[in-house]
Amino acid sequence: MEPTTNQKSQPNLGPEKRKLNRDCPGVLIPAGTPVMLPKDTEIVITQALGGSYTVNVFGNLVRINHQDADALGEEVVLHNAIELKPGEKLTKEHVLEQLSTCYDPEIPVNIVDLGLIYECDVNEIKENEYHINIKMTLTAPGCGIGPFLIDEIEHKTRALPGVSDVKVELVFDPPWSQDMMSEAAKLQLGLI
Repeated sequence: MEPTTNQKSQPNLGPEKRKLNRDCPGVLIPAGTPVMLPKDTEIVITQALGGSYTVNVFGNLVRINHQDADALGEEVVLHNAIELKPGEKLTKEHVLEQLSTCYDPEIPVNIVDLGLIYECDVNEIKENEYHINIKMTLTAPGCGIGPFLIDEIEHKTRALPGVSDVKVELVFDPPWSQDMMSEAAKLQLGLI
């Protein structure tokens, strides 16, 4: 299964200072408080993965969604769903592949490799129509970004072929720990 060309993650852009070219909505990290950044605000992009951006604004981290990339001087890239071959059924592996395009705004690792997805059930309710049930957690129970991650997960999962319903449940039992991360994520973060 090959990802579409516009599904690939964007590279980390480094510490280049920029000014916003229009007013831009965002969300304070980790509080989850919505903010409106005015045009000409100086920002530094600290992470650009999965279509969303994390920017530093006067020492605060703010998450910017993909549809507002133009305010940062970046191209708005749509993240399409994976495509199924003719006759192929949607599977848990397909959903997890799609969810691997969702990133924690503070950690440059996707939510699947971070171990945030506890369960992912794909239920075919009729021919090629699916309901998806996901149980997930956060790296910290008080993280205000949770609702925004859930929205992104629902949006990207609904983009999969045949998905008519998505339910995402946020759970904290068992509590997340670094042990839940994949070996690749641990290696990427220098933990092994």
